[in-house]
Amino acid sequence: MGLSEDPDLQALLFGLLLSMYLVTVLGNLLIILAVSSDSRLHTPMYFFLSNLSLADICFISTTVPKVLMNIQTHSRAISYVGCLTKMSLFLIFGSMDDLLLTVMAYDRFVAICKPLHYHVIMSPHLCGLLVLASFLFGFLESQLHNLVVLHFPYSNSVEIANFFCDSSQVLNLSCSDTFTKNIVMCFAGTVYAFLPLSGIFFSYYKIVSSILRIPSSGGKHKAFSTCGSHLLVVCLFYGTAVGVYFSSDESSITGKGAMASVMYTVVTPMLNPFIYSLNNRDIRGALRRLHRRTV
Repeated sequence: MGLSEDPDLQALLFGLLLSMYLVTVLGNLLIILAVSSDSRLHTPMYFFLSNLSLADICFISTTVPKVLMNIQTHSRAISYVGCLTKMSLFLIFGSMDDLLLTVMAYDRFVAICKPLHYHVIMSPHLCGLLVLASFLFGFLESQLHNLVVLHFPYSNSVEIANFFCDSSQVLNLSCSDTFTKNIVMCFAGTVYAFLPLSGIFFSYYKIVSSILRIPSSGGKHKAFSTCGSHLLVVCLFYGTAVGVYFSSDESSITGKGAMASVMYTVVTPMLNPFIYSLNNRDIRGALRRLHRRTV
């Protein structure tokens, strides 16, 4: 159904979405280049950050290019197979974002609460397994939604009350059995929202308790500064994602629903590079060194 029916707004929406998409892709690519090119950033924290940036690029690429094409062609149609493919990729990379944020919280917990054992616990092997597990759990969620959607027949033409193939909207349209739909949504909400958030809250509870025992104010500030960027991204991501996923009625594309969808799918991936680079001296230094090598 798109973001707006007003034809006078289409050119403005196209310009805004294209600008935000390019900024997101370029910003996250710079993070990946900075981390991969600087040996000082070859640590678990920045390994997870570069994977989060890659997931953000893939995440926004599942929605915005199609919206831009729809505006240019004045057509909002998408095939059945195309919709399921977009929904699957959206769920894979959205869940990967979600789980990587949890992994990053665990990384900060180990770094601050168990500093002497940090390099033993967060070994390259474990870091690789955690990223792989994030991808596999995202793939599992996408297949769960696909199995439910494919089980029920569609009519020839349906309208999705959002500007992308939102999984909750597709479930509403395909699943006439509300019990099955509610079971799937509760399961996904528990595994991909409640449990990761519980892990993040527990990690930060331990982190704050450990920081408060540091005697010097400088030490406390340094410890808190390594967590500030991550906490801000968590609040942005979960605050909008939970609202979008559970407000799945047909009016969700209007007003606050549309704003939450744009925040979740476009604005949050765009802001992540700025949040991490502006608040992180190591990333800023790596970007400056990368710039000096390229000029």
